[in-house]
Amino acid sequence: MSDWQNAMAEIQRGAEEILLEDELLAKLKTGKPLKIKAGFDPTAPDLHLGHTVLLNKLRTFQQLGHEVIFLIGDFTGLIGDPTGKNVTRKPLTQEAVLANAETYKEQVFKILDKEKTTVRFNSEWMNELGAAGMIKLAARQTVARMLERDDFKKRYAGGQPIAIHEFLYPLVQGWDSVALKADVELGGTDQRFNLLMGRELQKDEGQRPQTVLMMPLLEGLDGVQKMSKSLNNYIGITDAPNDMFGKIMSISDELMWRYYDLLSFRPIEEIEQLQQQMADGANPRDIKITLAKEIIERFHDAAAAEGAHQDFIQRFQKNAIPDDMPEVSVSITSEGIAIANLLKEVNLVGSTSDAIRMIKQGAVKIDGEKVEDTKLLLTDAGEAVYQVGKRKFARITLV
Repeated sequence: MSDWQNAMAEIQRGAEEILLEDELLAKLKTGKPLKIKAGFDPTAPDLHLGHTVLLNKLRTFQQLGHEVIFLIGDFTGLIGDPTGKNVTRKPLTQEAVLANAETYKEQVFKILDKEKTTVRFNSEWMNELGAAGMIKLAARQTVARMLERDDFKKRYAGGQPIAIHEFLYPLVQGWDSVALKADVELGGTDQRFNLLMGRELQKDEGQRPQTVLMMPLLEGLDGVQKMSKSLNNYIGITDAPNDMFGKIMSISDELMWRYYDLLSFRPIEEIEQLQQQMADGANPRDIKITLAKEIIERFHDAAAAEGAHQDFIQRFQKNAIPDDMPEVSVSITSEGIAIANLLKEVNLVGSTSDAIRMIKQGAVKIDGEKVEDTKLLLTDAGEAVYQVGKRKFARITLV
């Protein structure tokens, strides 16, 4: 394979869609470094693993010799990204945006090469654009065009209010691409409308339109919803090593492979070998440990990763998990099964009320992790060790 073919294979890894692939190929074949842009609104002080899906792809472009622009949306953060929201976001204060931006700058260099990364703020050009420029920008699109956007369409049809300033968000994000003369912009699949807006505005300005590369949205610990702090299903990149290890070990075996695809830096061939090992009977727990240590080492160091591993082992030993225990398979519906019902069904408790009481007392654990939600709904197939109190254990496979 040629250099550009190898580069394209690395870029395509894990990507959901590239618009347009032929354009990207043509750009790569020139051999010239491309300007690769990804924007992040500093709406919270810390990043989580969901954010790093884009950062990992930026790292790929960086390693291929391209110019990476980490764009901090301090201006768009004041508007509030309406993507995926059924209500208007509450705007952040300038102080909060700037404070969050500083923490972002510190955290991203755990993945990106600081010496090869350009950090920009979109207030640089948006403040210069001014009110008159913003009106001219707004004149580029119609209300009908904006209502083609899926989340706006749903809110309008459902009678949910849409604030005028929310229509400005896609335009501002698109104008960022014009200001930076971006060759490629990365974003999640939920950003499709905004990303394509950049192409339109660049064409209007006589620029070569950017290629759009969309990455999948990473599911959180529940395996269903997008990873989000508001849903408390996230793994923060500043989480303590032991917490990070425990959270990763709690994900389902099926979700583990999704995390390998989107978060691991291991070669594809190595991941395929791990999948074959599991198919041949290897314990999924051991493969999950490999993933946990890789991610912890990235955001902490190798010693912290090994320490978290040893702590995990000691906690299992401390809880005296027996080698022999009942092994049960339980069929679950598409809606899942409530934790209390499961514990009763496998005879770890006498009743669902007993299960709820034990959870409130902190006496229920799944693979050594304490269950705190009495209404926890288990929806993913997979095997785990369930513990009630000090002496009751069962290895349960949900199918």
